[in-house]
Amino acid sequence: MIKENLDKINASLANGVRLIAVSKTKPVEDLQEAYDAGQRLFGENKALEMRDKHAVLPEDIEWHFIGHLQTNKIKYIAAYVRMIHSIDSLYLLQAVDKEARKHDRVIDCLLQFHIATEETKFGLNMEEAEALLQSPEYAAMKNVRIVGVMGMATNTDNRDLVRREYHTLHEYRDFLAEKYFKGHDEFKEISMGMTHDYDIAMEEGSTLVRIGSAIFGARDYGTPVNDV
Repeated sequence: MIKENLDKINASLANGVRLIAVSKTKPVEDLQEAYDAGQRLFGENKALEMRDKHAVLPEDIEWHFIGHLQTNKIKYIAAYVRMIHSIDSLYLLQAVDKEARKHDRVIDCLLQFHIATEETKFGLNMEEAEALLQSPEYAAMKNVRIVGVMGMATNTDNRDLVRREYHTLHEYRDFLAEKYFKGHDEFKEISMGMTHDYDIAMEEGSTLVRIGSAIFGARDYGTPVNDV
């Protein structure tokens, strides 16, 4: 079923949109099945869970960290993570830069914006994002590269609200690209859209969709993970 699900989703993707298979809580056997079906981008939201899976799965997997990242857990993923979607503070970005330097790597990062009506979601507002980008601390960083933005829409059946939130995130990306990243073609990513709303996200310009349950089935909340 995983291969069939992937084939169906890939056939629905707009041109230029990449699929991140959200594999959090799923066993390595499911990830291997997806890999065997051709999937290479996987998204995890627990650093230790990602570490454990990375250790036993094929080396050419492109790992994306999509959850709230604690600074003391960065060391477990810094050697191999391809992209961190959830940069929501200058402090966190500094910590990523420090760990990436230890491995002589540059880690691609996305600025996470709070676009939802729900207060429980993480993310920057535009004032905070601009303060980060204008800071001397950011200017001194050599081992991180900001390549776009990420956001999570409100968990609602109101598709008009979701569309407005995704449209806002696209506008944020365009504003930052013009003001801070002119001439930097790598600043292009918009990570938005999940199983239930990725069609709207693609219509609003998403370049990375994060899909889990439509590939692997419902999330297993009973799976133990090492992160606390």
